[in-house]
Order: sequence, then structure tokens, then C-alpha cells
Amino acid sequence: MFTTTFLSYVLLAIAVTADPIVVRENFIRLPFAKQVNLTSASNVLKADQARAAGLRTLRQAKPSGSLTKDAVVNVGVQNQAVHYVASVGIGSPATTYSLIIDTGSSNTWVGASKPYVMTSTSKLLSYFPSGQMQGFEFSDQVSLGPGLIIANQSLGVAFQTQGFAGVDGVLGLGPVEFSNLPSDPNTPIPTVTDNLFSQGSITQNEFAIYFEPTTQAIANNGELTFGGTDSSKFTGGITFTPSTEQWDIEQSIRYGASNTILSTAIGMVDTGTNLILIASDAFSKYTTATGAVLDSNTGLLRLTAAQFNNLKSLFFIISGREFELTANAQAWPRSLNTLIGGTSGNIYLIVASTGWQSGSGTDFFNGIAFLERFYSVFDTTNKRVGFATTRFTKAITN
Repeated sequence: MFTTTFLSYVLLAIAVTADPIVVRENFIRLPFAKQVNLTSASNVLKADQARAAGLRTLRQAKPSGSLTKDAVVNVGVQNQAVHYVASVGIGSPATTYSLIIDTGSSNTWVGASKPYVMTSTSKLLSYFPSGQMQGFEFSDQVSLGPGLIIANQSLGVAFQTQGFAGVDGVLGLGPVEFSNLPSDPNTPIPTVTDNLFSQGSITQNEFAIYFEPTTQAIANNGELTFGGTDSSKFTGGITFTPSTEQWDIEQSIRYGASNTILSTAIGMVDTGTNLILIASDAFSKYTTATGAVLDSNTGLLRLTAAQFNNLKSLFFIISGREFELTANAQAWPRSLNTLIGGTSGNIYLIVASTGWQSGSGTDFFNGIAFLERFYSVFDTTNKRVGFATTRFTKAITN
């Protein structure tokens, strides 16, 4: 996962919230933070597309049983350009690490900016000198707050990393079927969520993610909930849809009242993807419908003010329910334009192309730009993903 080739895409330094973990109603609430520190939006797009390609490759390898050591370690946080991180303790006494929250990776890793500290609870399991990954596999105690202890959690400990600034590793929240370490790439191991459930810390094997859209470069604007859902963070009911693997879902996408951009297809819900990526043929339809042009400086679509005033909502149809992404929600925060190599006052869109045609089996990625507008729930026991609106779904944040 921590590879020289891929980790060079990691572009952010992270500010971690100091707010305490809160335990209520049999679930664990873990706050997290975001910081934007970009120099070129073309890097955001390239990073998203590289990550998407890696995740698609991993998905294709899993059913055939052809996972390799490189397939396991090369897919995950390495291509993220926007990070959300939480403070997690490892060992006894615990060392606190800033770990990236990643639904696209199922393993928990440390050893990037801050070295792994061995204590009495550390147990070395294996060593893997892969060509692109060097490190150890340990089991150790993981702390999410006072009294919230996970015993014998499997961890990757990397001693060669690149591109991590102020970030120590990853908190893997992907499905257990993809929780493999290079020592045995075809044998799943319990994830953090699995162990919280099996050890009795939570009563449901699920977690939920809440983001608030922000126009600030630094913001403590998120919360991760283990073991249930936090009703104070969403409005209305939660709509669930089946997820067979890799937190994939089925959806279609419509622009405005009747313009189908993407027919019903399968894709992923991923906190490691910054934008909303759709298959290239669907992206062409979206480009035509909006009248946008590709911006050479950023790599993103650009609209004039007049075009933006006429921009229609995108509707994501999931299990029969429409989730509306308004015009403002389709725009990159304008106050952050200069941070991405854009021009102040321009309007850039957060919908981009995967780089391949539809029909591949992974035709979209609902990334952070989508998740900042909707509450999301990841239910391992019932193999499903849920979505709900929030008070920010239609906010005029941009």
C-alpha cells in the first residue's frame, strides 16, 4: 500500500481534531478533520483516476482468486489528494497516530510520518520484502478512546514510505473480503470494525460517515460512527441498497428531469476518491448537457456564470430513491480555486471521467464530493450501503 510509485500522489498535510471520542447508545463516535493543500487540480483528477484504476484491478482480481502481493499493497490511500484523518492509539502505553479514513482499503497501516512504537502488546507476525512494499505484519492493541480497546488487531507496519506529510497511515474501512496483507494475499483478516463487533465494543457490525461541505482549507468537519447511526447527523430515513463487495452499489444518474447520463450500473462508494467519477461515455453526455469545457489549467470542467445559472441538478437513483446533487453541490468550492491552480471567480465542476467506457463492472465512483452531501452507512452484516440526506444536502455552500 505504501509504495514509492503511488504514494507520490499524496499531496496533503492534515490537521487532526482534538475533540474527544464520544460513546452513546452502543456506538462509538470518532471525529475527523480535513485540510486542503493542493497545487494543481489536474493532480486531483489524475490521482482519482489512478486510484480508480487500481481499485478496479483489485476488484477484477478478487473473484478469480488471483490476488498478488502487489495487488494488495498497491491499492488504497496512495492516490488520495484530499484526506480525512482521525487520531487512533496503538500499543500499551498507546502512541497516537493520525490515520486516514479509507473505505477503499480494508487494512490498517502505520509507519509513515511517525514510526511504529513497539510495546508489550506488539506481536510480530511476518515480514514481507515485496518489490514495491517493505514492512512487517504485527498484531497490536488499538485504542479509539478511553476504555475503547481492540485487542490483537492485525496491522501493517511500513518502513519505506513516501509522500505522507503529517499523516501516519490508514484506518482501513473496506469489506473484510479485501482485508489481505502481503504475507497471505488470499486470506482475509478481521478489520477494525469486525474486531470491535466480535469483541463486544459495538452491537452492530457497521459504521457510518458524516461530512460537512466546507469552503475552508482547514476544517474539523466530519464524524465516523462505529456500531450504529447517529440520528442527529441526517434527515429523513436511510435508504439501503445491496453491496456485494468493495462497498459497491447499483445506481443510475440523470441530469435534470429526463436526461439519463448513466444507465443502471455498478460502481463504488469511496472516501479516497475526491471527485465524482463516471464512465467516459457518461461523462461526454454530462459535458454536452452542461455546455462545460475542459479547463487546461485544472483538468476539470469549467462553466461560465451564465451556464452555471442554468445548471440542472444531478439525480442519483439508488434503490428507487432519488438523491439530488444540486448545482452548487456540483461545483468545486470557489473560495479554494487558487489552491487547485484555478482562477479566482471561475466555476469548476467536480464530475469527471473514470477514463474508461461504461460496462466494465465499475462505472462510477461516488467520492467525497458526493459524500459531503449525504450521510452514508456501511453495513457488513447485511452486506449493504445506506444513504440519507443531511441539513447540508442542498446548502448553498459554494
